[in-house]
Amino acid sequence: MGVNPNVIPQSDVRVGIDLGGTKIEILVLERSGQERMRRRVPTPQGDYAATVRAIAELVQGSDTGDAPVGVGIPGTISPATGLVKNANSTCLIGHPLDRDLASAMNRKVRLANDADCFVLSESVDGAGADAGSVFGIIIGTGVGGGLVVGKRVVQGPNAIAGEWGHNPLPWPEDTERPGDACYCGLRGCIETFLSGPAVSREYAAMVEAQLNATEIEQHAANGEKVAQTLMQKYMDRFARATAGVINIFDPEIIVVGGGLSKLKGLYEDVPALWPKYVFSDTVATRIAPAKYGPESGARGAAWLWP
Repeated sequence: MGVNPNVIPQSDVRVGIDLGGTKIEILVLERSGQERMRRRVPTPQGDYAATVRAIAELVQGSDTGDAPVGVGIPGTISPATGLVKNANSTCLIGHPLDRDLASAMNRKVRLANDADCFVLSESVDGAGADAGSVFGIIIGTGVGGGLVVGKRVVQGPNAIAGEWGHNPLPWPEDTERPGDACYCGLRGCIETFLSGPAVSREYAAMVEAQLNATEIEQHAANGEKVAQTLMQKYMDRFARATAGVINIFDPEIIVVGGGLSKLKGLYEDVPALWPKYVFSDTVATRIAPAKYGPESGARGAAWLWP
């Protein structure tokens, strides 16, 4: 017997799936938010059907009855076609993943972008739990974002709300024009300046050494002039990029996750730079690291259901 699309099953648990490029993680939460079970399996590489099976097997082995399932994916469902778009796991693109999962599991399924799941998790019981509006940033290999207002994800008619990484860097200096090419097909996107690989490339071009952003910040703290210059430039770029977010959305707090969220300057230097760029006499916006970090993807997926 199929799932009645008009009925939301009542359950004592929430089930969240974080579908990543290398791993699939299931998280089962009590209604209180207490973790009951967590498990990971490798993501089948480049195989859509095997990915659907892997998720279904995880859920079916979780002993959660007919609890509805939330799934965070590295992309989104197109409102126009009902198919996955904008996914860096390209085998998902062009497929009705939510419908295929619902059929495979015989459960209600909701899908959301992984950055949306991240910010939802942090707004429900994470770093932004006391805020009515939260902008979440994931900054690492790429640059993503999401917006939550009143504990609900804002997606927009194109399902791309929060994609700040694919806007141009605001107030570019002459040396920043036209910017590096981005995989989206344009140049000068915020992601091409602020992602981890972008920082490493810029440092390597200056000193011919391969370091990640955290290591570069440590070199700066130890007095290395090149690293100090690059970190100052990075924090100014981050301040400009997030000032644009504040000028448009004016969130109460910006929560940062991902590999570069450990950079201390994001929380010490950036707020001091905001008044230069934010269109206001004061800037009351807070910025904080994520409470749950890598766990927020699965947690946010679990919170997709009321």
